[in-house]
Amino acid sequence: MVGAAFFVALFGWGLGFYGPGIYLVALQDRNGWPTAAISSAITAYYLLGATLVFFAGTIFERLGVRRVVTTGTVAMACGVVLLTLVSEPWQIYAAFAVMSLGWAAMSGAAINIIVAPWFDRRRGLAVSLALNGASAGGVVIAPLLILLIGRFGLTAALSCAAGLMLVILFPTVALVLRSKRSGECDYADDAPPSAQAEIAEERSAGPPWQLSTVLRSRNFQTISIPFALGLTAQVGFLTHQVAYLAPMVGVGAAGWAVSLTTFSAVVGRMVTGLFVDKVNRRVAACGNFCIQTVGTGLLISNVSAATLYLGCVLFGLGAGNMISLPALIVQQEFPNQHFSRIVGWIVAINQFTFAFGPGLLGYLQRAEGNYTTALVTCLVMQAAAALIVVSSVLGRILRRLSRADARH
Repeated sequence: MVGAAFFVALFGWGLGFYGPGIYLVALQDRNGWPTAAISSAITAYYLLGATLVFFAGTIFERLGVRRVVTTGTVAMACGVVLLTLVSEPWQIYAAFAVMSLGWAAMSGAAINIIVAPWFDRRRGLAVSLALNGASAGGVVIAPLLILLIGRFGLTAALSCAAGLMLVILFPTVALVLRSKRSGECDYADDAPPSAQAEIAEERSAGPPWQLSTVLRSRNFQTISIPFALGLTAQVGFLTHQVAYLAPMVGVGAAGWAVSLTTFSAVVGRMVTGLFVDKVNRRVAACGNFCIQTVGTGLLISNVSAATLYLGCVLFGLGAGNMISLPALIVQQEFPNQHFSRIVGWIVAINQFTFAFGPGLLGYLQRAEGNYTTALVTCLVMQAAAALIVVSSVLGRILRRLSRADARH
């Protein structure tokens, strides 16, 4: 199941997340359209995708994993091919609208919904392994797209990528993906059989679903707000990464920088997966934001090519955990029976917000003539996210210190 989810994430993120930044440059080169015009279409793509992710939990529950992912795969392939046919800027919106159906069925919320029901105590590691497919999409799919576009042109390259996805995912989804049957797996991974009944009873217990209560919850807000800020900065930069780096290091080297970033994301997620189930996940998230903040600072400094690559590495180390940590914090702080819906809501809110990232950075780049202000904006958002996500932990520490002082 984890392996199948890995391949879904590989193509979902390779074509649907890392791809738009490459499509931006290719469409700009082929048609001479301004960056802001294409960035706005990418923003609309993420907004529509966020609207669909909003209902992801319910859709997966009603239609089943296999049917939803199969439909999403077809939509992603069709949208990618439609991009090769556009001749007017408005047509980009139509192609990305079709792609958004695939993105909603293959993105972070979907991977969590596919994998999470099968694991409890080791859910952090399982989700991290599956979501390494997202990072692999940047390591494998992104440079492959750049290579194919450069050698064969946009139409042949995207048609080949879409066909490859269909050939691999159709049998994988048909043979492997399905919803977990009741009592099929060990609820707590290594829990003894005598404990499983107790765990199952605990899962079905708890208060009924109250959306308004969850939205007002400080726990919910201090998950969704910081990750919305962090992902806005992350998606904005990754969309413009090639455009930012290419004038300084060349298009080919910029493509390898994307691969370096996503390879670092794999390393970061794997390392975090080894210890995240044993620590306070908000503290881990704070450290993650801090690493990305340092990476963005190095990218802004632009001292040398080596500095730019190091900035990409640090940015990537944090990027790998941005889609897995929210769900892991939810698991730690909310009832298990509401996991899918709460994760769907958080991902939808985050995606709705980060949808403005590409357009925001495109606007700032056009206004200033360079990416300095855009990257400084990213840095500020990442620093703010680090403080917000750990605010409840800091509050508890301060209250304990205050009580200790009062006793003395």
